[in-house]
Amino acid sequence: MAGLLINSVTSGSIADELDVMAGDRLLNVNGLPLRDLIDYSYYAASEEELLLEIEKPNGELWELEVTRDEGESLGLTFTPPDPARCANNCLFCFVHQLPKGLRKPLYVKDEDYRLSFLNGNYVTLANLSRSALKRIIEQRLSPLYISVHATNPQLRERLLGKSGIPAILEQLEELAAARIIMHTQVVLCPGLNDGEELKRTVADLAALFPAVQSLAIVPLGLTAHRRKLPLLTPVNAEYARQFVTKWQPYAEVQRRKLGQPFLFLADEFFLKAALPFPPIKEYGDFPQIENGVGMVPLFMKEAAQLLRRASKHVPFRASVVTGVSSFPFVSVFLDKLEEKSDLELVPYAVENRLFGSMVTVSGLVCGNDIISALEGHETGAALLVPDVMLKEGEGVFLDDISLAELERRLGCPVVLFDSTPRGCYNTLKKLQKRSQ
Repeated sequence: MAGLLINSVTSGSIADELDVMAGDRLLNVNGLPLRDLIDYSYYAASEEELLLEIEKPNGELWELEVTRDEGESLGLTFTPPDPARCANNCLFCFVHQLPKGLRKPLYVKDEDYRLSFLNGNYVTLANLSRSALKRIIEQRLSPLYISVHATNPQLRERLLGKSGIPAILEQLEELAAARIIMHTQVVLCPGLNDGEELKRTVADLAALFPAVQSLAIVPLGLTAHRRKLPLLTPVNAEYARQFVTKWQPYAEVQRRKLGQPFLFLADEFFLKAALPFPPIKEYGDFPQIENGVGMVPLFMKEAAQLLRRASKHVPFRASVVTGVSSFPFVSVFLDKLEEKSDLELVPYAVENRLFGSMVTVSGLVCGNDIISALEGHETGAALLVPDVMLKEGEGVFLDDISLAELERRLGCPVVLFDSTPRGCYNTLKKLQKRSQ
C-alpha cells in the first residue's frame, strides 16, 4: 500500500491538534510520495512549512498545511516496514542452524540497507540494486553497517553462497567517494577467510579509511542443529589463542598508522583464549559494541567504578543467571559486590541446551535453559535475569517462555535488570528496600 501507516500520535503534538489519528496513512510530504520511514525523515526533517496528504481509513483524503518551529516534531510514529529478505545462502548463516519450533520471525533472514541505516543491522550489499545505491548516496544514509567477510570476489561468492554478486570493493569505493561512513565486519571461518585472505581484506578496508571507520572480526557461530550444511571448523580455545596473539598486535599497528582504533577483535576471541583484553583506550568510542566488541572491557570498567561506591545493605540472598562465556567476569563482579554490600549473590552459568554447548553468549540463553539449570535450587529473594536474554519489546525468551512462566515453573520471583553493573546493583538496592 502507498504511504506510511501511522501507528500512534503524541498527545498535544502538531498532528494531534490537526486531528490526525492512529490508523491514518500519510501518503506524501510536499507532494513527494513516501516509500518508507527514511523518505519521511528526509523530506520532513528540516522543512518548517509542510503540506501533508493524509488518507483516512474510510478513504477520505485530507490536505494539511503545517508551519512549525525549527526541529519541532510532528508527533507521528509509524508501523515499521517489513524488511527486505536476504537472497544469500551464507555458509555460516545462523538462521539455517536454528532448531524447529521457534517463533516464525526468528527464521526470517533480512538484508535491508534501510535497517542498516536505521537500526545498525549488518547487510552484505550483495542484493543491492543500482537505484538503491543511488538513493543511499542522495539521501545521505550514513552510517551503514556492512558484512564484508572477504574482499576476494571469488571467496566472497563462496562464503555468501551466491554467484554474480556486485564487487564489494567497487561498492565501498563508490560509497566512500560520497562520504558515506561505514562500519564493517568479517565473520571469521577458520581455513576459509583467515590467514592471507584476512590480511588482504583488512588492507583493502583500511585503504578506504576514514570512510570505512571500523572493522570487527567476529567468530562464526555454530549450533547443534547444523544439518546437511557445509562442514565448518569452529573457533576453539587453541585457535583463539593463536588468532589473538597474531592479530591484536596487528590491530595496534593499524591504530598507530590510521591515528585511531580501526581493527577490533570480538570479545569472544579473548574469552575463548583466556587472554587479557586490550586496554580500554584501544576500543575508541566503541563503534562495534553492538557486535560484541568491547562489551566485557566496558563491563569491567563500570564494575570497578561501581564497586568503589557500593555500600552495605540489609543482608539477603539473590541469584543471577548469565551465559557460559560471561560467567567468569560476572562472578568476579558479584563476589566483590558481596564483600562490599554484605549480600549473598549466587551466579549461575546457564548452558545453552537449545542451540548447543558451542553457543555460550548470554543473549541466546532461553527460558527452558534457565529452568533446567536452576530447577531444585534455592534462589533466595529473587532470580535476576539480564534483559539481553529477552526479545526487546516482547518480554519473552527465544523459546517463547515469559518471565511469568519462568516464575511459575521455578517457584520464585524473577526480576529483569539492565545487563550492566549499575543495572544489577540498582535492582539489588530495590530488592533490599522491599525486604526491609
